[in-house]
Amino acid sequence: MVLEWEGERYILVYNGELYNTDELRSQLETLGHRFTEHSDTEVVLHAYAQWKAAALERMNGIFAFAVWEERAERLFLARDRIGVKPLFYAVHNQGLLFASEIKTILTYPSFKAQLDIQGAAQIVLFGPGRIPGSGVFRGVMELEPGYCAIFQAGKLLLNQYWYLQDGLHSESLEDTIDHVRQLVTDAVTRQMVSDVPVGCFLSGGLDSSIISAICANKLRESGKVLPTFSVDYQGNEKYFTAGKFQPDADGEYIKKMVEAICSNHHATILTSEELFDAMEDATIARDLPGMADVDFSLLAFCGKIREHVKVALSGECADEIFGGYPWYRDPEVRDAKGFPWAQNTEQRVSLMAQGVRHQLDAQELLAAEYDKTLHQSDIMPENSPLEKRMKQMVNLNFRWFMQTLLDRKDRMSMYLGLEVRVPFCDHRIAEYLYRVPWNYKDLRGREKGLLRKSVEGLLPDCITYRKKSPYPKTYHPNYTNMVKKALQVVMNRRNAPIFSLFSREAITSYLNSDFSWPWYGQLMTRPQTMAYFLQVNFWLEHYGIDIVI
Repeated sequence: MVLEWEGERYILVYNGELYNTDELRSQLETLGHRFTEHSDTEVVLHAYAQWKAAALERMNGIFAFAVWEERAERLFLARDRIGVKPLFYAVHNQGLLFASEIKTILTYPSFKAQLDIQGAAQIVLFGPGRIPGSGVFRGVMELEPGYCAIFQAGKLLLNQYWYLQDGLHSESLEDTIDHVRQLVTDAVTRQMVSDVPVGCFLSGGLDSSIISAICANKLRESGKVLPTFSVDYQGNEKYFTAGKFQPDADGEYIKKMVEAICSNHHATILTSEELFDAMEDATIARDLPGMADVDFSLLAFCGKIREHVKVALSGECADEIFGGYPWYRDPEVRDAKGFPWAQNTEQRVSLMAQGVRHQLDAQELLAAEYDKTLHQSDIMPENSPLEKRMKQMVNLNFRWFMQTLLDRKDRMSMYLGLEVRVPFCDHRIAEYLYRVPWNYKDLRGREKGLLRKSVEGLLPDCITYRKKSPYPKTYHPNYTNMVKKALQVVMNRRNAPIFSLFSREAITSYLNSDFSWPWYGQLMTRPQTMAYFLQVNFWLEHYGIDIVI
């Protein structure tokens, strides 16, 4: 979109959604701007022309955009505060390549798909997570959440315009509960606005149920019924195994929510074959090895949702903001140095190829990135040791674990043309909750206790106080056998590309043993770890990546 304004010609490319479009348009109209349509794209362009980088402070939304100022020969790049929408770039031949996806940058004729030791370290030590600001491929970077940049005369200047800032929380518990309810309700209501029908992910857990209930109530006012969507796996009623992190299956709770909000529910049941068949597309969608079948299932699920709606709301990020993960509340894990979802450095190192292991000091690299994140956390010195640690935990999750989940959600959904919105990523919720003391968040000694209390009466009590249960995964032995068989085929290939990063002997030993340890949080155990190795091999082969280590 192009705009002539006060002697400059502005050209915009934009990916995202503004949730305060009407307010911004009204402000701009009072300043003399005239609009020819009702899109948020036009509002973003006029807002930049009027306020330049300061426009970002006025925006509520998820976005990645670039504006070329033709006469000034200046490019402005920006990404939303939380990092819902991606923006990758590479400084190359005195110019700048930028795109929403890495695969687009790789189409540039003289840009080569390469992996150096820093990229290799991320695959074997951090994967499926990434170091903030890195695109893993050599020379590919990612504009971090809350950052903007200017590229002019061959130079790129980065600027951080937003981060979580600590401050005094002076509200009473009762007022805090009311404030949370208002923020969440407003965020969900804003994100329902759409030119096409909107649906909701509904797992029967707290977060998706809150969003679904608010949406259903709002639609009911105009005589409409909310479409909701859930996913499960063939055979899970037989093979589901309760555990510490997944104490019960979702089906019963989904049914109770559907009855409570009278939604038009669509249940997807995936077979082991559908899950396995989605592996390659899921890897291409992310442009990197991802969360294995946690990605594969979401990709297949989004395809089913897309048959009914083009926009859906999902409950990501509530756990990071409100303190829902086990590592927030387990003192032993919480107080341990290192990333709480990846306390497995020794095991990962044991799987490395010799050429990688000899060039890496794994413990030093992990410690450096961990310490860097702690150092970047804004925390008032008067905080108690517990309060300080909980804010560090929020920032660790915000900058690392949550970004992996947002990567997954955006890539899997957009690959199939489904727009997924995440109301808990509203920056106002994140800003407010960061300052709320831990004893409020952990109300009644429950994970996300404050959020639960704020929605009492909105949901059935059994949902409001259901123990946290993660995204569902398959327990069917057929899936594990399919993954194991496929990995065995790779192991038997003499020159499989995975052996440039991982040891053939170590993976073969892992494959033939029953020993299991979590690869990445509670969602990636033995089947997912084997599937991750398959992804790595396919990724190296499909993208024709040169290893330069």
